[in-house]
Amino acid sequence: MHQIAIDMDKCTGCKQCYKTCYVDVFRWDEALKRPIAKYPEECATCNWCEITCPKNAIEVVPDYHMPYPRYYPKVLYPNTHEEQD
Repeated sequence: MHQIAIDMDKCTGCKQCYKTCYVDVFRWDEALKRPIAKYPEECATCNWCEITCPKNAIEVVPDYHMPYPRYYPKVLYPNTHEEQD
């Protein structure tokens, strides 16, 4: 699951992240006047919240658990083959 780190010390409560998130990851805490990353699992990693934050208080940390193969077998992918050590 993606992580959305909000530095509450830097956050000024401008609502830019809340307004720009088109998948509604954020909720607004009216008592604290600060955003809450309520649904980080729905994050599309567009990074608009991070980009539009005027105080750089948000960091989107994508979580990709996709193993990358060490080499491709020449039989299956002749144009991408790498020699083994």
